[in-house]
Amino acid sequence: MTAPSATGRIEIAAPAEAVYALVSDPGKLADVAEEYHGHRWVGGASGPAVGAKFKGRNRRGFRRWSTLSTITDAEPGRRFGFEVTSVAGLPVSRWQYDFEPAGDGCVVVESMWERRPAWFRVPTSTVTGVWNRDEANAANIATTLARLKRAVEASR
Repeated sequence: MTAPSATGRIEIAAPAEAVYALVSDPGKLADVAEEYHGHRWVGGASGPAVGAKFKGRNRRGFRRWSTLSTITDAEPGRRFGFEVTSVAGLPVSRWQYDFEPAGDGCVVVESMWERRPAWFRVPTSTVTGVWNRDEANAANIATTLARLKRAVEASR
């Protein structure tokens, strides 16, 4: 796989399994994410398993948009990942959370790969208001990871 378009890492004083439980639950992830704000399972899915799909609700300021995500990796305490498409089925991105043991806790690495075809970037940038998606996602990842750390460590 190519290098991520945006990535960040943070050490969290909690076992990888505890952090995985939060990021692999799209409802809980929405509580700490920057643009992602909610979901509903689709196609009979009811939880985070490879192949499960969820419709994501996203927002940035007054702008709102939806995406469809398919879970590609669901390895508790190791990796959680999903591919994002537009509601029309066009590729948008891949998101992945990797977990590594570190002392009494773990390191979480959040990564994103841009998947939009070049011609699709202008229409989606108009909808989201983000013209430099890699830069915006690097900032979003830093914010999300800091919130994730606070949420997990506060619950211990």
